[in-house]
Amino acid sequence: MGDTNKKQDRPGSTMSLGDHLDELRSRLIYALAGLAICTIVSLAFSRYIITFLQIPYVAIMGNKSLQALALAEGFVSYVKIALITGLIISSPWVFYHLWMFVAAGLYPNEQKYVRLAVPFSAVLFVSGALFFIFVVAPLSIGFLVKFNRWIGLNSNITFKNYISFVTTLMLVFGMAFQTPTAIFFLNRTGLVSIKALCKSRKYVLLAVFIVAAMATPPDVVSQVTLAVPLYLLFEFGILISHLANRRKRT
Repeated sequence: MGDTNKKQDRPGSTMSLGDHLDELRSRLIYALAGLAICTIVSLAFSRYIITFLQIPYVAIMGNKSLQALALAEGFVSYVKIALITGLIISSPWVFYHLWMFVAAGLYPNEQKYVRLAVPFSAVLFVSGALFFIFVVAPLSIGFLVKFNRWIGLNSNITFKNYISFVTTLMLVFGMAFQTPTAIFFLNRTGLVSIKALCKSRKYVLLAVFIVAAMATPPDVVSQVTLAVPLYLLFEFGILISHLANRRKRT
């Protein structure tokens, strides 16, 4: 079977398989510890965060209050908000440790791109979440409320359903906005070429709309407002990969 401590990595790597497992464990511990601390801190501010999350709702519904159909609904949603907020706030720290784990198995010249990706990934994640709150959510809520009214329904939205809707899609948009980072690293590691990415545009466009349809509520507005930025982020990923390749050649 051979010695399990022998190096199992790419040529030039200085870490054994056991070292990689130890690195993974320590990075996960640090990342989860940061998430836990940010979540605990967020508990003290969840009331203000709730007010922030209700901005799209108030813009459409005015002073009409959200409804609670269960006694513990407010408490459960309060804790959920703290957890999601903790994840968003700690995202730079979490991304740092995840990317540093990836960097441990790369060549030194590749590791510099990982260090650049840490703040870039965090900014993209937060940008995606804010894009949903200020752009997509008002459009989506407005469309759904008008549709309900058109078919003769009153939109008595519960607090639980609204918070679940908002926080879930904030995470979806945050992760979707990681597209340029993913494309850049696929290209830098040689897994995908610029030429292949350019040839795949029409398939990517179709896939983007399929993903948007699955990840958003069943309304055209939400789907388009996710699909269009996703495709633009795909093109942005190609652009920065092309610029990096050209800089490397010079």
